[in-house]
Amino acid sequence: MKRFIGISSFQILAMFRRGLFFSYLTIYLRHYLGLSVTATTLFTTLPMIVNVLAQRYAWGVLSDRLQKRRLLIVWGELIAGAGTILLFYAHRLPGEATTSGWVIITGLAMIEMFWSMSNIGWSALIADVYHQGERSRIMGRLESIGGLGRVVGILCGGLLYDRMGTAYAGWGFYEGSLFWIAGLIMFISIFPMFLVPEGGISATEKIDSLSGHSPSFVPAIFFTFLLAMALIHFGRNAVTIIIPQYLSLSAGPALSPLSLSHVINLRSAGLILAGLATGRLCRRIGERVTLVMASGIAVLALALMGIFVNIPLICLSSFLMGISEVLVIAASYELAAAYIPPEKRGTYFALFNATLFLSWGIGATLIAGPVTDGLMAIGTPESAAYMAAFIACAAVVLAGTLVLSVLFRMEKKQE
Repeated sequence: MKRFIGISSFQILAMFRRGLFFSYLTIYLRHYLGLSVTATTLFTTLPMIVNVLAQRYAWGVLSDRLQKRRLLIVWGELIAGAGTILLFYAHRLPGEATTSGWVIITGLAMIEMFWSMSNIGWSALIADVYHQGERSRIMGRLESIGGLGRVVGILCGGLLYDRMGTAYAGWGFYEGSLFWIAGLIMFISIFPMFLVPEGGISATEKIDSLSGHSPSFVPAIFFTFLLAMALIHFGRNAVTIIIPQYLSLSAGPALSPLSLSHVINLRSAGLILAGLATGRLCRRIGERVTLVMASGIAVLALALMGIFVNIPLICLSSFLMGISEVLVIAASYELAAAYIPPEKRGTYFALFNATLFLSWGIGATLIAGPVTDGLMAIGTPESAAYMAAFIACAAVVLAGTLVLSVLFRMEKKQE
């Protein structure tokens, strides 16, 4: 119980900080600092590339060598918290708005080099301290609990972005409150981790690995799984950056920052509710069927957003995205933990994490951003250009679902 309290407390703080900061940073870069849609996607693309490379070639290898997980999380959060506060001062130095935007993008990339210590430590730690079969239940609960933090974070971000409607849009970032709160939350999130064991593979797992009793690693199956997850995550998350931009368009839904927070929080509501049922669902129908079903829900959610300019249906789409998110993350994590040998959790979880982390940035930079900017360049109304990007992303998720069917056939042949 103590370790779950520690892990869940860390999760709720992390999700609060992400909801507070990143839900509105895209609007700040686009509408206040004046970057293009594609340029705004780079605030996740470049940092996530750095994050993934650092996980794979530095921290994942170090974690496997030392079998340390909690230590990486603590140092990652400390350095990232300090870096976030320093980034506020750095982005105020240039006199030109767009230059300030590029300072934020570059600064976040530098921060992610060290923040990735926390990411890989977290992924390996869950696999270390929980057994196969219960990880999907734990991940579902953590996503549900984290969703509560995300709800509060998004609401606070909406209030602080324009100081509850009493200041200009972008006040929370330009004057620094959002940077300071995000940084301080990272410092605070370190304390719950001391309720959690250090991690590393157990003596039993070491014996099983040395004796050849641990599950065999099949590269073809694992890398096909990674391809499927890359497509599913890229399609789902490529729209994360552009949705707030679209919903706040004056020629589109035209939502205020506070109204926008309510729509985005419907995704959090879906995440919370689905997280409570994830473990039971995975036990009843299995992780593979759950993953396929969750991908189908994501396709439907994106299609609704891309076809209808209707607030109730946009709200339904947001809610379905939350349901899909928690089911995809929990079911895919359980499968990844089963595919990856215990002694290589740091190295191979870095590859698994790459499919998720790169999706927020590269997915937006290669799919959502260019589709939106390209259509606007040929005269398509801005709102319609955004909607076309949602449809393109739905097609990418569908392609990933088809790769899953190939993967499961491969597994049957291996049996």
